[in-house]
Amino acid sequence: MADQSRKQLRRATIVFWVLLIYIIAALIWWLISLEQQNKTIHQLQKEQVIFEPEKSSDYNQKISSIENSEKRNSTKYLAEGAAFLFLIFFGAVYIYRLVRRQFQLQLQQQNFVMAVTHELKTPISIARLNLETMQKHQLDAEKQKKLMQMTIQETMRLDTLINNILISSQFDVNAYKTEKEELDFSSLVQDVVKQFGNRYPDKKIITEIEENIDIKGDPLLLKLLLSNLLENANKYAEKTTPIICKLFLQKGNIQLQVIDEGKGIPDDEKKKVFDKFYRVGNEQTRKTQGTGLGLYICKRIAQSHDADITVTDNVAQGSNFTVTFKG
Repeated sequence: MADQSRKQLRRATIVFWVLLIYIIAALIWWLISLEQQNKTIHQLQKEQVIFEPEKSSDYNQKISSIENSEKRNSTKYLAEGAAFLFLIFFGAVYIYRLVRRQFQLQLQQQNFVMAVTHELKTPISIARLNLETMQKHQLDAEKQKKLMQMTIQETMRLDTLINNILISSQFDVNAYKTEKEELDFSSLVQDVVKQFGNRYPDKKIITEIEENIDIKGDPLLLKLLLSNLLENANKYAEKTTPIICKLFLQKGNIQLQVIDEGKGIPDDEKKKVFDKFYRVGNEQTRKTQGTGLGLYICKRIAQSHDADITVTDNVAQGSNFTVTFKG
């Protein structure tokens, strides 16, 4: 289906450029024809004046008037042609970008449906397999505990995914009502990091969280914000490298940072990563799973709290996502 959409986009692009080239060529041809016609008409008028039986006293004035009329018509044709050419280019570029954006959105939505189907199916399948294993076999307490932990991890992963989809759809139609309250942001961040650590016990997480930082915000959205940033870091970072989570005050503003040591994000894609359904890299060769909603949700949550979210390069490698809550 994705290949079909790309073929449709290529066909539409080819048809668009063929029609545009034809319209411009036709416009130029008509301009040349009008200019030639203009010169012919005024040349005939000059000849008529020149070959008059008796040249009147205003002969020079008539010739000058004919030449001025010819110049005015030439200027008019050129001005009208330039205006038409500008309007054609403006309309063509606008339509081309609109159609291309629509095709790309359609392709992103198709990729999203395929990705979300996999993302929903995987945790359900794992949880079901774990429960069936415990039901059919007499396992010792340690193995049961391990399977239960895996099942809880997958249900939490499923819960985050469903929250992303629901909140994303609500944000798109401005249906989500933010419930802001006074929060101990330091404790909230510590709780989310702890839950994340329980889900990924083998992942090293380094925290630098200042105590007693308060904020007025929506607890559900703020937890989802940090959870998505941690999930994103875990997805693209190497398994052996740590994830760093920082919370601190700087110049009266609250800053939340999630830093990884992955491959990083190219400069030309840094702004695009916050677009809905956008995912870094080529869809055909990408190995990491995802829906393209996580960072989009982060941006919308930050905006709902009058905060800015940015991504910069981490030294020596990786990405640094920073959310700045204005004091």
